[in-house]
Amino acid sequence: MSFSRFLRGCQVKSGFGALLLAAFFMAAPVAAQSVNPTAQSVKEEQLMQALKPGEQISGRISIPDPKAAGLIQSGREWRAFNQETLHALGTWTFLGMVALLIGFYLMRGKIRIDAGPSNQRILRFNMVERFAHWLSAVSFIILAITGANVTFGKLLLAPVMGPEAFAAWAQYAKYIHNYVGFAFMAGVLLVFLVWVKDNLPNAVDLRWFAAGGGLLSKGSHPPAKRFNGGQKIVFWSVVIGGFLLSLSGWYLLFPYSTTLADVQWHATIHGVTAYVMIALMLAHAYIGSIGMEGAFDAMGSGEVDLNWAKEHHSLWVEEEMKKGTLHPHAAGQPAE
Repeated sequence: MSFSRFLRGCQVKSGFGALLLAAFFMAAPVAAQSVNPTAQSVKEEQLMQALKPGEQISGRISIPDPKAAGLIQSGREWRAFNQETLHALGTWTFLGMVALLIGFYLMRGKIRIDAGPSNQRILRFNMVERFAHWLSAVSFIILAITGANVTFGKLLLAPVMGPEAFAAWAQYAKYIHNYVGFAFMAGVLLVFLVWVKDNLPNAVDLRWFAAGGGLLSKGSHPPAKRFNGGQKIVFWSVVIGGFLLSLSGWYLLFPYSTTLADVQWHATIHGVTAYVMIALMLAHAYIGSIGMEGAFDAMGSGEVDLNWAKEHHSLWVEEEMKKGTLHPHAAGQPAE
């Protein structure tokens, strides 16, 4: 076929070719629209349900920080725990301990000095020991109040204070909590250093527990050294619980070297430990104040009644007298 004939054929068929070409381009969008590109893709709800705790969907990044690649992080279980489980734990541990202490007071009453107060007082804790105790105690109270605001503030305080006042209080509470945390860390460390040698478990503690610590019946005071079995439980609870609070709190303050899953884990440990310790410290504060006559003096002035010491820490009194370091003196006069 010559080139001229080919051209004439194209001219003859140009109208039909143009129609075919137009039909193709018109049909192409229709065909593309008939296919749903997302019909078989995973819905967001299915995607979130498929993610296991701690897993995430990551993308590609060109910066050095690998955490920036995270697009979606599984956090529903953690959020449900903090909004539901932690609420229940905090509520029942607090109210349960308060109810238990009220019942104990109604049953046992205030634990009195059986022999009655004497006219002699002895030094039980020096200034350094009392400083360590009050540093950890006061800072813990402040942390408990400001920390509980995270869990219960919106539920209990916001309706009373109003949104603006509550927002201001919550911001200040956060700052207070962050900075007072360092004082608590120092207090726990001091408590450990000054008292660890006196809080090592021994056979005397077993006999103390077997006798119920002398708390359930009058006139029954099992022998104990400087710290009895119950006080040793409080000591190790403060040390271990304080360490967990300090470590988890540190990662919450400085989360830059951890993943989001690690932060969630530390927040969980922080919350659970805090509410368990609050319950234990309520019991400790009760026994050290209104629950037992003469107990507060140990952390108040540092001096206790001699009869009180003989009833609750008889072995300690004997040891101090043998060493010649214990010098009872009349009430109202300074210790030698």
